[in-house]
Amino acid sequence: MAYQLAKPLLFMMDAERAHHVAFKGLGLLSGMGFLRSFTPTVPKNPVTVMGIEFPNPVGLAAGLDKNGDYIDILAELGFGFLEIGTVTPRAQAGNPKPRLFRLPEARGIINRMGFNNDGVDNLLENVTQSPYRGVLGINIGKNADTPIEKAAEDYLIGLRKVYGAASYVTVNISSPNTKNLRQLQQGDELGGLLKQLKTEQEKLAEQYGRYVPIAVKIAPDLDSNQIQDIGRLLIDHRIDGVIATNTTLSRAGVENLRHGQETGGLSGEPVRAKSTTVIRELAQVLDGALPIIGVGGIMSGDDAAEKIRAGAALVQVYSGLIYEGPQLVVDCADAIARAQEHL
Repeated sequence: MAYQLAKPLLFMMDAERAHHVAFKGLGLLSGMGFLRSFTPTVPKNPVTVMGIEFPNPVGLAAGLDKNGDYIDILAELGFGFLEIGTVTPRAQAGNPKPRLFRLPEARGIINRMGFNNDGVDNLLENVTQSPYRGVLGINIGKNADTPIEKAAEDYLIGLRKVYGAASYVTVNISSPNTKNLRQLQQGDELGGLLKQLKTEQEKLAEQYGRYVPIAVKIAPDLDSNQIQDIGRLLIDHRIDGVIATNTTLSRAGVENLRHGQETGGLSGEPVRAKSTTVIRELAQVLDGALPIIGVGGIMSGDDAAEKIRAGAALVQVYSGLIYEGPQLVVDCADAIARAQEHL
């Protein structure tokens, strides 16, 4: 309710500025001890995925908190898990502003942020200072100026750096806002990257005395053959999970709206059906070999339940949170619990 009162003011601002203003306001409420009183209680519904017990199956998708600046605030919103990042080995400014655009008529968002972040060392410092002890995913990417043929080096640096602090690590090879990044989803390149990551994971597990799962985040703009190829490679290389999906390059249904032709990745309601289709096809290929985390266009509890019925074990939200506020977390958790009774 409180968010719906603030939303019109936030939507009058530039989208990126509104992001910072919203977190500043949440920080003030949290500091005064009032945030929980404005936040609905999310029922417990524990689920074990990738060997991790999640208090409930509704998580925050990467992108909202790139540097781990807001972990403590987000922890008060009832999520079963948080995913921070995407973080790169070195700090980078990302793409020029403006780079974030709302499409309210379609309940969508276009972003071309370009992995703007303060670097992995800064993120780790924030994680260390946070008292949060819940499930924390850390999403890693490559620097924009790293040649695509050397991308694996950046991912290996990221994996080594975050391994000790993460509950699981997500490998982002599907952002449309870093040149040629999606090329890494192709057969030989993906196979080579997964092999290196898996070898490094085994070394780190021995070094740290604990096994940290790796998930790979894929795009919604894949055809059935690509989905089958990716699924088989994930199985062959014993990857622990897959996040489906990232943002889309499609502009179907929004091409005539204000900002509809901005470059970047489109999220929110317009990507919902594409994401669910990828999840459903991927689930058939994987046949339970590894779990799917469903993300993309979850704007209601029914949307979250749809992802679960399509084959996802967990869900993540981001754009829906911008449009619906923290109540969405409760609605998704409730709807998933009902859907699970009929699976």
